[in-house]
Amino acid sequence: MAVLETGDLTIPNQYFTPWLKKVQESSVISQLSGSIPMKFGKGETVIFDSGEAEYVGEGQNKSSSDLTSKVQSFEPFKFQKTIRVTNEFEWANEDHQLGVLQEILDTIQPALTRALDFGIIHGIDPHAGTRPAAMTGKALVDATNSVELDPALQPWEILEAADAPLLEAGQIPSGIAADPRFLKPFRTARTSEGVRLYPNVGFAGVSELDGHEVAISRTVSANGVAQQNNDLAAVVGDFSAVRWGVQKSIGLEYITYGDPDGNGDLKRNNQVAFRAEVVYGWGIADLDAFTLVKDPADAEGN
Repeated sequence: MAVLETGDLTIPNQYFTPWLKKVQESSVISQLSGSIPMKFGKGETVIFDSGEAEYVGEGQNKSSSDLTSKVQSFEPFKFQKTIRVTNEFEWANEDHQLGVLQEILDTIQPALTRALDFGIIHGIDPHAGTRPAAMTGKALVDATNSVELDPALQPWEILEAADAPLLEAGQIPSGIAADPRFLKPFRTARTSEGVRLYPNVGFAGVSELDGHEVAISRTVSANGVAQQNNDLAAVVGDFSAVRWGVQKSIGLEYITYGDPDGNGDLKRNNQVAFRAEVVYGWGIADLDAFTLVKDPADAEGN
């Protein structure tokens, strides 16, 4: 039987690699905005633009191109999940221990995945449901473009209204992070013959909606998590303006003593604990690249 010692656990690659991939690829943000490699700590990404190319006719001189740059900063944000189990885990044989580890990883992974959305979209600590001082001004909900889910309008009219200020500003609204209630009218829209108007819209993975990539999750509304209801139904915009990455590899810590989470002494309760932590880094280059779609201000519950 393998004897586990207090400290960091080395998770077998066949468990750890697919689990880490799920953490990085399962949120709406990660589905609409690819991750970039990051080192731990605060950092900056420089975005260069040299304008357009110049046509040069025969015998003509070539001119220089002006190079402009925009600095985008990103900061680290740590999230953790601690799980307690009975200390009978220590008595199990190696195969059973690995089985329990897999169950623990599967329990922790969704929470750490959702944390990326709650952080970038809402700027909240999902455990407390409130906004830490460190996340001020770093969330998509701070975008100033906003439209309402007006029941008098057709769903595609609302989407066009969300696109309009972005197109006028020269942005490309190519993606939608959506709560299920935003997509429902598109899913049910039919012609008089009963043919679906938007057959590509789905409730799993990334689908297509009227020229936009759309990813769906209840993290967009944060209902039941955020203490302050912002009535958010969708975020429409250019998600290449979001830069994020995993700054520190996720580890699993095995804790056999003390009170690691404020729920009492482990020894006294005949328990052990497992803690996983991930450090994300992210930055938003331009909040004007996004439009918030919200419930009407006079909707029930406001």
